[in-house]
Amino acid sequence: MALETRLLQEKDKELFDHFMATSPKGHILQTWEWGDLKAFTGWTPLRLAVFEDEKIVGAMSILKRPLPILGYSLFYSSRGPVLDINRQDVWQALLAGAKEQAKLHKAAFLKIDPDVLSEDEKWQKAIQEAGFISAVKGEGFESVQPRYVYRLDISPDEDILLANCHQKTRYNIRLAEKKGVQIKKDCPKEDLPVFYEILTETAKRDQFLIRSYAYFEHFYDLLVPQGLASLFLATYEDQVIAGTLVFLLGDKCWYIYGASSNQHRNKMPNYLIQWQMIRWAKEHGATMYDFRGVPGDVPEDHHLYGLVKFKKGFNGDFTQFIGEYDLVYHPFFYRFYQLAEPFYQNKVKKIIKKIRGKK
Repeated sequence: MALETRLLQEKDKELFDHFMATSPKGHILQTWEWGDLKAFTGWTPLRLAVFEDEKIVGAMSILKRPLPILGYSLFYSSRGPVLDINRQDVWQALLAGAKEQAKLHKAAFLKIDPDVLSEDEKWQKAIQEAGFISAVKGEGFESVQPRYVYRLDISPDEDILLANCHQKTRYNIRLAEKKGVQIKKDCPKEDLPVFYEILTETAKRDQFLIRSYAYFEHFYDLLVPQGLASLFLATYEDQVIAGTLVFLLGDKCWYIYGASSNQHRNKMPNYLIQWQMIRWAKEHGATMYDFRGVPGDVPEDHHLYGLVKFKKGFNGDFTQFIGEYDLVYHPFFYRFYQLAEPFYQNKVKKIIKKIRGKK
């Protein structure tokens, strides 16, 4: 049966999301809803799919953003593309479809960072033979998406999962319960403002930037009613002291945003809320839980080792992805982008430095 590559329309949304939810390498950042959310921040989503006998066998959501040069743009497929790399015909069809769209949208290059482990030789070979250039910058959080995460197989029984946690992690989970911390799951949108308030408090304390409240409203409206995300809050004596947002797609779950108040941190709400999210994920059929980014397998004297220790405590597997790769369509404009991007990054760093100076 011949393959056919199509640019999808709104009517294809359910079909596209079903493919992402049921594919081994399907990812929440490849869903239709995530593309709609990114449209709020200035990206234009394009959804490509390869069909075989009217069934999707490979797909990727491409985000387009203008470059400040002569009407050119960049393409980025966040945690895409999604396919069985053994199907080289599907891989080639997807790349051909992306190239065709690149011509129409004057894209200088296509950036990919698939949900593929670094040791996957078949993917490495396919990427190299297609002409992609490694775009890995430094380590840890310097990529667009985290290159290192902790992932936990949550298919075992809860008792086994809890027993497999590090002793201190189990202790802190039980301490939070003993101290009276309560976890609210599947919180309504009315609870979003208090989550954002605590997130703002966390950002000031830990010196990082956050998106606007309007962004999180769109996040909630697009993802939560569709069953793709949920809001959790931890309370102590009727006071919200921590909150999280979690993704769910098929049999996969991702911890995405976390916030904690400066008050009652000794009640260990972050441990209990994480454990309850794992339990919630199991209840919803997930077998993989992703704790998201860490800076790498860093030593104890690293300034972010506390983050690593917290996530490592749940006994997940340290996971390294294959990283970012760029397929260049227009070398001159790609080079311009490479020269201009550091100026943008320096601007962001100056903003962070200014925030720190105000503390």
